[in-house]
Amino acid sequence: MAPQISDHFKTRQPSAIRLAQIEFSKREDKVQAINTAIGNVSLPMHPKLKERLFSLKADTSPFKEGVVKYSATRGMDETNQAFLNIIASSGFSTQGLYSQITDGGSAAMELAILGACGPAGSDKNPLLVIDAAYTNYTALAGRLGRKTISVSRHLEEHGKYTLPDMASIRAVIEEHNPGALVVIPYDNPTGHFYSQKDLVRLAQLCVEYDLWMISDEAYRELYYLDAETSSIWGLSEEQVPGISGRRISIETASKVWNACGLRIGALVTDNKMFHIQSVAEFTANLCPPSIAQYVFGALAHERHEALQQWYAQQRSYYKKLMVDFTEKMRTLLPGVIVSSPDASIYSVVDVRAIAQPGFDAQEFVLFCAQEGSVDIGGECLTVLVAPMAGFYCAKTNNPGTTQMRIAYVESPEKMALVPELFTALFKKFEKRRVS
Repeated sequence: MAPQISDHFKTRQPSAIRLAQIEFSKREDKVQAINTAIGNVSLPMHPKLKERLFSLKADTSPFKEGVVKYSATRGMDETNQAFLNIIASSGFSTQGLYSQITDGGSAAMELAILGACGPAGSDKNPLLVIDAAYTNYTALAGRLGRKTISVSRHLEEHGKYTLPDMASIRAVIEEHNPGALVVIPYDNPTGHFYSQKDLVRLAQLCVEYDLWMISDEAYRELYYLDAETSSIWGLSEEQVPGISGRRISIETASKVWNACGLRIGALVTDNKMFHIQSVAEFTANLCPPSIAQYVFGALAHERHEALQQWYAQQRSYYKKLMVDFTEKMRTLLPGVIVSSPDASIYSVVDVRAIAQPGFDAQEFVLFCAQEGSVDIGGECLTVLVAPMAGFYCAKTNNPGTTQMRIAYVESPEKMALVPELFTALFKKFEKRRVS
């Protein structure tokens, strides 16, 4: 007789982000997939990171003898300075900020939830997110026994997202008394850009209701509007009296720096006690990856002007991909809603106006992954996308049932094929479903 697995394990399902890839891996035919379901950036890392990666045996490398020790739990000083240098390069003061290196942004999210919400197994002080929200916040909160609540924004027919009004957010806060509000200024999954004015309004609520403000800044500087860089670190006491000491940002090597697999992130805060206790909590993890910390630490020494040039290069690359995709999708599938290409590296495709009744995005995603194919130039292809239902906390009337997330992570040549693939697979799926 086998031992029993936990109730938590029994209820776990693959993340919406990974579902398509898992299902496609089971196929035995020769169909090739263009994988836009996962934000797994395919571009080379920043040149300074590559230099360190390729010179681990050099005389200047701490690993030249093949010895790889634990670092301090807080992480290497140089790596922490790299994240602070990056924040400063966007024009924000780092005075009074405390940085801690983590195993990717995901571990920083866990620490932020543990430090700001709880206790476990209780409805007290839940995590407040803005739907649609990055699915890992809900998943990690569940793993930690913390509850998640949400306020919802709406995807308009023209592709813009509208934030809920302050009165609606107030009502949710007063009903549930959350411990923290999560914002993602360059939003995953929607591509929505939060201006600094938006952040000020939300910060004022955090002060009024005594909440922690957690800002996931994985995509900071990746915006495509005529706007200024926005950040939690751009909030001042003059704008938002009382904001100091309640700010937390999630930082990562993954997206802006094209280093997803390094699994290096940081939790940065202006609250010394939160920082001390977060490091104490993380001692159970011993330390973040030492070699990866060293690789990323190269950015501690980069001039701000050079970093700004890198941001501009990244913005130019992604803006073209997103604009081209949006225009082509709207041409090939009249009536489809594609979110405005404003920020980050994602678009939401909503077929609510053109799908037959009963359409389910997850079923479509599984169709594409398990059996769908389209012949393009003699090659059988399919596209992997992420169903959006898993990005919403809402239990009823989930808008994600007609929505899918597209990540701009394949080569420009492959991304150019995605609108045609998506359109053909959608039509095949709908024809079979209603016949």
